[in-house]
Amino acid sequence: MTEPLQPWQWPEAHWRGIVDHVRAGRALRPARWPGGARCAVALSFDSDHETNELREGGESIGKLSQGQYGNRQGVPRILDILHRHDVRASFFVPAVTALLYPDEQRRIAAEGHEVALHGWIHERNSVLPEAAERDLMRRSADALERTSGSRPVGIRTPSWDFSPATLAIARDMGLMYDSSLMADVDCYELLLEGEPTGVVELPVEWIRDDAVYFNMNRFAGLRPYTPPADVFDIFRRELEAAFAEGGIFQLTMHPHISGYRSRIWILEELIRHAKSLGPVWFATHADVVRHAKANP
Repeated sequence: MTEPLQPWQWPEAHWRGIVDHVRAGRALRPARWPGGARCAVALSFDSDHETNELREGGESIGKLSQGQYGNRQGVPRILDILHRHDVRASFFVPAVTALLYPDEQRRIAAEGHEVALHGWIHERNSVLPEAAERDLMRRSADALERTSGSRPVGIRTPSWDFSPATLAIARDMGLMYDSSLMADVDCYELLLEGEPTGVVELPVEWIRDDAVYFNMNRFAGLRPYTPPADVFDIFRRELEAAFAEGGIFQLTMHPHISGYRSRIWILEELIRHAKSLGPVWFATHADVVRHAKANP
């Protein structure tokens, strides 16, 4: 039996094939933003709730209760701040969350925010067989349409990663955008095997995600290590750089992580700070992508 080649033994055609399967294509930074804004601010919230525990096959009542906090306290606190400042945002919602809390999705949509795909049960889509991934993405879109009242046009994969089939599935479903990859700070078109797909990427980054600073696992060594004031400083610097460049400030937060009294102020202060910088455009991810695609 022949031993598989190690990566350092791969022929060039093999490693090029891996790299070129899904690739960033043409950049889509607009020449200007709506209303003369200098910068687009795309706030997003991943409403994972109980699905982080469920996707592991877990039944911990303690962990499930922490997820329920996202619905009982986290999302209402976030929505109140967005309403107070007249800001629109995007909520990426696993289908199981939507089925557990349909009224939450209806409120989000009724207040002018976007409800977008975030998997079925926060599964690790990057390791799924293609048939299973395709089925879950379609069923998730159906569940969000039933609960929110509109068909989602974008996705953030629950693993912030793609399987070899993810992009083809998104394209075949007619999705307008993805927000899971990290090749730029501006929107760009996704290529599949070197060919444009029409699917636009609105990139994320772990630097602009609250979970990496605040996650906690009581049975492991993972503990929150960054004070909220320091997290705010990181996000503020990202915002100021986006404003200086005339680009996009994209942020990811989680209701069950940042929806606490000692952390939720970060969101409100970021909104205040963005407004103090000058003209900015607060928009859903879908609206940012529409504008970038129409005005490259």
